[in-house]
Amino acid sequence: MTNLSVSKRAINTPASAVRKLVPLADIAKEKGIKVYHVNIGQPDIPTPDEILREFRHLKRKILEYAPSTGMPETRLAWSTFYQNKGFDYAPEDIIVTSGGGEGLMFAFFAVADPGDELLVFEPFYTSYAISAGMGNINLKPVTTHIKEGFHLPDRQTIQKAINQKTKGIIICNPNNPTGTVYTKKEIEMIAEVAVTHNLFIISDETYQEIVFEGQKVFPLTRFNQLKDRLIIVDSVSKRFNACGARIGCVVSKNKEVMSSILRFAQGRLSVATVEQLAVINLLKNHQKYVEKVRRIYASRRNVVIKELRKIDGAKFIPSFGAFYIIVEIPVDNSDDFARFLLTDFSHNKETVMISPAGGFYATPGLGRQEIRIAYVLEEKKLKRAIKLLGLALEKYNEYIRVRPSTH
Repeated sequence: MTNLSVSKRAINTPASAVRKLVPLADIAKEKGIKVYHVNIGQPDIPTPDEILREFRHLKRKILEYAPSTGMPETRLAWSTFYQNKGFDYAPEDIIVTSGGGEGLMFAFFAVADPGDELLVFEPFYTSYAISAGMGNINLKPVTTHIKEGFHLPDRQTIQKAINQKTKGIIICNPNNPTGTVYTKKEIEMIAEVAVTHNLFIISDETYQEIVFEGQKVFPLTRFNQLKDRLIIVDSVSKRFNACGARIGCVVSKNKEVMSSILRFAQGRLSVATVEQLAVINLLKNHQKYVEKVRRIYASRRNVVIKELRKIDGAKFIPSFGAFYIIVEIPVDNSDDFARFLLTDFSHNKETVMISPAGGFYATPGLGRQEIRIAYVLEEKKLKRAIKLLGLALEKYNEYIRVRPSTH
């Protein structure tokens, strides 16, 4: 046995709250148990033929490196995508990334040095913590609460979290993991805080079109004073049901930021050529397809809300965007409950996999009684998944009374 050890960076990088229980799910499946996955935002809606057709009919004889900025035609397609939404972004304002995850990491690294801080509203997407940890950047959480629908606290509360090390604010609207759509007033407040305190805004816009019941997303691009502060990170994964394509982008008018991100991009050479070609046509004409997808999720959302209301002790405020909802459940530790679902519970050889919400918080102890549900299954399966959740909660209290103590 050698004395070799991995880095502190590796040790301190958190595991994904969404994926950490996958080995337990795999064991359950090996035992013949069907697992309904509502733990991860992997849509079951077929990837559109406009994308798959490009894979099937690729005529190139050589898959050469693409430019580190992204293929010119793909950058133009992203530009058209934004122009169609009324946003004036030229191809030179855009760098194609390997999914939104890489874009977030590049944005974090571009604005913050090791030891610096980025303000984030918790609960938040777990990959923020992973990317920040890789760069030794600290996330400074500002807590939002389930009883308030996870809307933002007042300006004074947010400003108390800002100090000399704060370099930017991360915002995801509609939000993952909460499904919250922020109001115009909230977005205006964030813009004002950024200007007052000389901060960047990193805007995760992966779910922008997926909103319900007449909700509108108020875009940060409307604020001229944010021109050099705003960094948009986007992706085709959810709006086009193409998570495996790994095509995203970083967008900004700030030339120094984009020059820095380009240097990071050069380090990984290029994004996959075939996938860049495959998404071009749909990026240019996305509205009809995305509206179809939005309607599907709206219907699924209604099913989940209806079924959750049948579970004793489940508390939530309906979400109005993305395809997630956070639910408070009558347990002491949702992480233990999530494991129980995969190791000690099944009904007619079926169980459900959820995400314990503690992993979406930076503040220790928060989210211990909350779970996130992703309504990414067809309605019949969602009904069964929520039914299993209710049955499991009935069994769980009995289970914890009789199980041997692990402490």
